[in-house]
Amino acid sequence: SLTFPQVPASDEVGSWSGSCAPSPSIPRICPLFCGREPLALPFLKQEEQNNISTSAELHCPAFQYVLCAATSPAIKQHEETLTYLNQGQSYEIRLLCNPKLGDFSECRKLLKSVVRVVFHDRRLQYTEHQQLEGWRWNRPGDRILDIDIPLSVGMLEPHIHPTLLNTVEFLWDPTKRTSVFVQVHCISTEFTLRKNGGEKGVPFRIQVDTFKANDKGEHMEHLHSASCLVKVFKPKGADRKQKTDREKIEKQGLQEREKYQPSYESTVLTEVGPSHCDFRGTQALWVGCVRPRLTLYISREPQLLRGVSLETAVYQEVYLEELTAMELTNKLAELLSLPANQILQVSKQGPTGILILINDLMIRNLPDESCFIAAVTKGKMTSQPCPFLWEIKVAEETP
Repeated sequence: SLTFPQVPASDEVGSWSGSCAPSPSIPRICPLFCGREPLALPFLKQEEQNNISTSAELHCPAFQYVLCAATSPAIKQHEETLTYLNQGQSYEIRLLCNPKLGDFSECRKLLKSVVRVVFHDRRLQYTEHQQLEGWRWNRPGDRILDIDIPLSVGMLEPHIHPTLLNTVEFLWDPTKRTSVFVQVHCISTEFTLRKNGGEKGVPFRIQVDTFKANDKGEHMEHLHSASCLVKVFKPKGADRKQKTDREKIEKQGLQEREKYQPSYESTVLTEVGPSHCDFRGTQALWVGCVRPRLTLYISREPQLLRGVSLETAVYQEVYLEELTAMELTNKLAELLSLPANQILQVSKQGPTGILILINDLMIRNLPDESCFIAAVTKGKMTSQPCPFLWEIKVAEETP
């Protein structure tokens, strides 16, 4: 593990110091200190070794946020770290500021940070409002994210949003030691498509956005954002998963183990650039700008056969990013509960009822928010039906 020199304890422990020059054999690291024992920490972003600069003027951000929870040992090199959390357990997030590297002529002024739990999967990002409303309905009176105020240090004016269940905010002095303890009350399996037991839970992101005050004293000017990837388990489930991952890697041969990252004692949140944020202008929140390249609405044909009119038929959204036939096939397979590798072809009804095989070019030319009726039939090899293959035919519906 990596260690850093001991630094004398001080009231002003919200900053870091020291050289940022990397060792050739380890990821780039900004040495941090919080008036505690030094921790082994990964750098903000895992990078290829040949991309690591040897310059002494290596990039260190003006802020770093450290989640005090161990990363999984089952993550391959150059992939983003993943951290397992227990539902309802208090976890410390340390907020660190380097005034030497930031524009802090007004260093003594308070900053505001907003902490949120958001979805990592784009499919869930597109429907975040509906997902959170569904969770609120199933868990009345509960919150997704909370602050453990008695354990927190250096946090001023904490605010718990009554309607934004996944968001908390507070003020802090960047020259002083600041740690906020947070609790995540939702678990990753609560947002899976099918809840039959044994599903892999969806990953979340814990994101911290920091703002400074403008001339009117309003904390509206964005300074920095960073996030990390987490999965949340029922109480003690994270510890069991961490142990399982560790034992799995230990059973691998030496050559295979070298493909995986070590497990770090704490998780450094990865810096998020302004291009990944969208300022909405309300409770000074920055949220991820996630808009699909193409949205389609699909309804299953059996609804019409039961006498349901087009006006009352239920459509489901399908979001496409790559705009390829393979991507659409996989999305339809998920929507229609079919194995993707058993779909023989996807075709679209054309003029006079002819069937046109869907390809990448056709998808790239589809109008956004088109509506389709999907019919599933047995696939045929030569002239005989094949019980293990399926064909999907979609017919466009116009208002």
